[in-house]
Amino acid sequence: MAREMLRQGGRSARIQEAVHRTVQELLKNMDRGEITVPMIADKSGVTPSTIYRRWGDLSELLADVAVDRMRPVADPEDTGAMTSDFEAFILQYAEEMSSRVGRALLADVLGSLEGNAPVKCCQYTYHHLETLRERASARGETPFDLGEAVDFVVAPIVYHILFGDRELTPDYCRALVARFFGK
Repeated sequence: MAREMLRQGGRSARIQEAVHRTVQELLKNMDRGEITVPMIADKSGVTPSTIYRRWGDLSELLADVAVDRMRPVADPEDTGAMTSDFEAFILQYAEEMSSRVGRALLADVLGSLEGNAPVKCCQYTYHHLETLRERASARGETPFDLGEAVDFVVAPIVYHILFGDRELTPDYCRALVARFFGK
């Protein structure tokens, strides 16, 4: 996470955008182990000290870029019912996070030791779940517990992604959701 508060717009935002864009371009063509702060600084047109001052180290910068890429761009699909909304979200979440790109983003977020990248990432998931819960309440459905949704559905998915001990099939994800809703 950035160590200083960044203003919306202005030089700080342009620097952050340039550095993030450079990191994303480098990650497309190189292994993350080959990327260095001086390389990023050179290609983005800033000094290495700017990167160190804002992000602290390479792992924090990679985590910040990963969290930025994980930021939701839309609310979860509205299928008309809480359980199908939840299932559609979980299927999409598992597919995205278990992809090669998703796994790399998770690794970068979890590689952040000092910043709050893991917290931000978690907040995005909670935000989506809260959207689903509010939608259910508005339809007159009994809303689910957010913490339990994370504990019983999201956490097993993330665990299996991180440790690669199980293929995350749609059937497995549907079974987690069905168990969660007591079906």
